[in-house]
Amino acid sequence: MYTLPKIERFNQEVLSKYNIYNSVFITLPFDSIDNTGVLLPLFTELCENGFKKQETPKEIVDFYTEKYLQSASESDKIDLMFRFIQYIERQIVLFDAIEDAAFPLVNNMEGRGSLRDIKEKADAKEKELTDFFENFNIRTVLTAHPTQFYPGAVLGIINDLTEAIRKNNLLEIKQLLAQLGKTPFIQTEKPNPFDEAVSLIWYLENVFYETAGEIVHYLEKNIFDGKPIQNPLIKLGFWPGGDRDGNPFVTTEITYKVAERLRTSILKCYYIEIRSLKRKLTFYNVDVLVTELEQKLYRSVFYSKGEIFITLDEFKAQLNKIKTIIIEQHQSLYLDELDALLIKVNLFGFHFASLDVRQNSKIHDAVFKDVVKHYLDSGTSVFPEDYFKLTEQEKFAVLSSAKGDLDPNVFEDEMTKSTIESIQAIKKIQEKNGEFGANRYIISNNESALNVMETFALFRLSNWENPSVDIVPLFESVDDLHSAHEVMEKLYTNPIYANHLVNRNKKQTIMLGFSDGTKDGGYLMANWSIYKAKEELTAISRKYGIKAIFFDGRGGPPARGGGKTHKFYASLGPKIENNEIQVTVQGQTISSNFGTLDSCRYNLENLLSAGVTNQVFNKNRNELTGSESVVLNQLAELGYEKYLDFKNHPKFIPYLEQMSTLKYYAKTNIGSRPSKRSKSAQLDFKDLRAIPFVGSWSQLKQNVPGFFGVGTALKHFEDTDQWDKVQDLYNHSLFFKTLLENSMMSLAKSFFPLTAYMRKDPEFGEFWQIIYDEFLETKRLLLKIAGHKELMENYPDGKASIEIRERIVLPLLTIQQYALLRINELNKEENPDENLIKVYEKIVTRSLFGNTNASRNSA
Repeated sequence: MYTLPKIERFNQEVLSKYNIYNSVFITLPFDSIDNTGVLLPLFTELCENGFKKQETPKEIVDFYTEKYLQSASESDKIDLMFRFIQYIERQIVLFDAIEDAAFPLVNNMEGRGSLRDIKEKADAKEKELTDFFENFNIRTVLTAHPTQFYPGAVLGIINDLTEAIRKNNLLEIKQLLAQLGKTPFIQTEKPNPFDEAVSLIWYLENVFYETAGEIVHYLEKNIFDGKPIQNPLIKLGFWPGGDRDGNPFVTTEITYKVAERLRTSILKCYYIEIRSLKRKLTFYNVDVLVTELEQKLYRSVFYSKGEIFITLDEFKAQLNKIKTIIIEQHQSLYLDELDALLIKVNLFGFHFASLDVRQNSKIHDAVFKDVVKHYLDSGTSVFPEDYFKLTEQEKFAVLSSAKGDLDPNVFEDEMTKSTIESIQAIKKIQEKNGEFGANRYIISNNESALNVMETFALFRLSNWENPSVDIVPLFESVDDLHSAHEVMEKLYTNPIYANHLVNRNKKQTIMLGFSDGTKDGGYLMANWSIYKAKEELTAISRKYGIKAIFFDGRGGPPARGGGKTHKFYASLGPKIENNEIQVTVQGQTISSNFGTLDSCRYNLENLLSAGVTNQVFNKNRNELTGSESVVLNQLAELGYEKYLDFKNHPKFIPYLEQMSTLKYYAKTNIGSRPSKRSKSAQLDFKDLRAIPFVGSWSQLKQNVPGFFGVGTALKHFEDTDQWDKVQDLYNHSLFFKTLLENSMMSLAKSFFPLTAYMRKDPEFGEFWQIIYDEFLETKRLLLKIAGHKELMENYPDGKASIEIRERIVLPLLTIQQYALLRINELNKEENPDENLIKVYEKIVTRSLFGNTNASRNSA
């Protein structure tokens, strides 16, 4: 049977359906949105033609309102802009739902990267494959980084709409589109971390629970000959409620509430499945056991104030007892369904997802000073008087013998108190949810071995001598990545810490942050620094008999280290430990990659397949040669130099503050975290969070973090007649090829005509031109190295999806730029109209929200 090419499947299942349903949507009568549906397509067309003619956003909007809104006042214009924003936000939802519904038709669910593909390739390597699956894990860690936050009601509509589109039920689609038109998109208040947790637990209950269980079940039946896999192959991680770094709204109470919600949610999933099994397992000796489980789970979920009426061990033992009776007395009837439940219980326990606690090393420094002062004031001889004057080695000796029973309530400083409480919370959560409920403490901005040792000492000072917790340093800046292996060697050679690692099965998790690395050193240097750091960390860990586990803060868009994630992991050579793939997933990447059963299965299977490819099928194949490393190093240095010059340009911070949407991120109510870590009014680049930084460039359609410096680096090789070196590298290194393909995606999502008016700006014209020149050079050379005529031509469906999304949001971006220009104009007036400025600021914020939600296929 002939299968249509992917782009044709996309055109048939996505593009044509979008055109049909959008025409239905545009004719629906909404309150106060009379004739907006007629006016919007005209505005879209005018934007497209206007930018081709090099008109400014202001000229486009003014011309449009003169032509279609005869003698319109400023308030009429504003009213229309708000109505357009309302419509476009909903068009984005419609397109998301259509893409979700078409996912299994556009993507080959059984093709390359699927479990079936692994099985078919595996015949000659069956033993190697079963060994691999017994020792390999993937961990997707859901974070509440606010890159997309629809209110719960809208998420529900997206879900129902996807289902209706899948069934082609036009009546239901019309009703849902009408409901969508009347449902508010904007949260009037910022969500707190518990709200964020509840939003993400929806994905755990409705998507991951089913999908992860099915994947492991498939492997047990098809590769393990029906034997259970002892290894929890798929693990889930969770940050809302535990990630305190720069988020004053995460309290100890919220951490407990989130842990309890995770436990209740998994028990509810088990309860629903047991109820369904009860209708099938109606046999003698079995029915009573199933009913007993049903009742205990029911009480633990619906009648509990925190008590659990069955332990995990009892639950497993009872299920295994039922299994034995079914096999011995009832011809294994419904055994498959029972096994499916047992697999999930082994995967998710009573914790569902592990709640990670994270705090910044700068906070720890202040907390530790407070703790030492407390001990010195109380006359306890834990720390010497001159502790802070000691050398690092001498401090290590003191910390190695530190023990105590800290009471958080003796401290006046709120941060000290809550940091000690968070350590004690981990211990309490483990008592109820099991060790996997919370067993990792991440230190962001980790700069030294002392950061880790002092954090470890805080656990031992909290009456926890052998903590069942992994202390995870997060290396983010370019300098910290370069010295990461030296930091770890100091820890591996410390007897107390080495003993801690023995208790943790000789495993050390190390987190590497792409986002802040990119912000700090630019695209090439961040990615290459992380690659080299992994090689050095692997070597030093192997030297001391420690298994390094890398946890990647990859985020979503390429500018945050994301992109084709599975390709990236398949490209790592044998010098990089890859027994676990751990990756953060956020915002729109959660909904686009893991939002439906199909997309979740496809992407989890791709991650498993990346591990298999790297370790079983292509073992030793992706190793960079010495000369390739030299070329990569040179490219990274050249890109870094260009990016540093750019970052140190006197107009860099003023441009972001005055010409971008940076300051509006704090006003969006999409996430609970402030947009910068400190409270100072002055913008300090170091305190700026990666998401508003990357997002601001994205709103300008300039995507600087995903390409800046790449063109300059490649041009050097062209100018010095060494092009063959980079061409060979691209042809032979999957790592380098993936890196450049992700950069191409950033370029494909850029649109410079939107801001071309800035080139005439007396203050920022020259700065805009620097960005545009680098964009053109990068585009030219990436097309040259790939042998392409257009960006992303080897991913035609991805390219088509981006083009449609960009067309949907073009009016939104035009409105946003118009509003920013009006704000600047109004501010220059002698008596600025503060109320009018506020209205335009609201337009910027609302359009920012819609643009962010639209940029889903950043990953």
